[in-house]
Amino acid sequence: MKKFAIVGCGRIAKKHAEAISNASESELFALCDLNEERLNELADLHNVKELYSSYEEMLKNPEIEVVNICTPNALHADMAVQAAEKGKHVMIEKPMATTIEDANRIIKAAKKNNVKAASVHQNRFNEAVQKTRKAYEEGKFGKMSHGVASIRWNRNESYYGLDDWRGTVKMQDGVLMNQCIHNIDLLIWMMGSVKKVTGITKTRFRDIEMEDVGGAILEFESGAIGIIEGAGTVYPTNLEETLNLFGETGTVCIGGIAVNRIENWRFSQDFQQEEQEIIKSQEQDPPSVYGYGHQLIVEDFVDAIENNKQPYVTLEDGKNAVEVVLAIYESSRTGNPVIL
Repeated sequence: MKKFAIVGCGRIAKKHAEAISNASESELFALCDLNEERLNELADLHNVKELYSSYEEMLKNPEIEVVNICTPNALHADMAVQAAEKGKHVMIEKPMATTIEDANRIIKAAKKNNVKAASVHQNRFNEAVQKTRKAYEEGKFGKMSHGVASIRWNRNESYYGLDDWRGTVKMQDGVLMNQCIHNIDLLIWMMGSVKKVTGITKTRFRDIEMEDVGGAILEFESGAIGIIEGAGTVYPTNLEETLNLFGETGTVCIGGIAVNRIENWRFSQDFQQEEQEIIKSQEQDPPSVYGYGHQLIVEDFVDAIENNKQPYVTLEDGKNAVEVVLAIYESSRTGNPVIL
């Protein structure tokens, strides 16, 4: 039974706490937050007794084996490095960092201190995504033509008013870095290494420093094309998160509120029966855009620790997604494509 601690008891920490509590071989042992009300609320919900207002003090507890970092974006790197240096395994909420330098610091610290570390991109565990990945690995798509990743959600003024760090340049909290990065991860996981990025970002509706809508065209090393659409401006509520993949011998479109339902599955001329069977057999939409994957990623992480293997979602995976988002920002700022 691995003992977990969460630092940062805000919005996403509730999903981490629920996942740890429900996962096999894991225990939610400690919590840390500067906000006493949030700290106590989450502690009461999960009957956690080890509570801290100081992260440094929490890291001194030898019983804690894993730290889940759920603090604002730009704080992730320093906290992850601190945890690794104390010999703690680390699960880092996306984005794993807000600069490539910080991402590299985390990777170096994890290797130096021989700890496991993962970037939390839980949508990789969605049943629809796993089925599609298997088809991709089996070569069913053939040569890839292009892929399209879209997040069409609503993040309104009340959302950005939850915390004073939301939407700020300091925390790099734009819709691409905070929301669309999940789908960007899936797109590049399926399509491969990115060669060139051309992007544009805008702040259309929200009173924030960062973008509330953005888009990009990617050129992959394979020559395939990627298209990214990320919006927190969709009226009046969250609409969908979709991933569409098009190959020479295969087409898959995944939709749902959290890229969780296969809508098209076509790997032959006579695809209708197989497609209908897959569509009928799927689970319903999850209750929120966070999806069903948090418990599975926690269980995978525990397995990685116990069996000394790589987590399913690595730090390098997290870095790849951050690199694409930063390239979109640079391209939008300069008006030029960015070569990776």
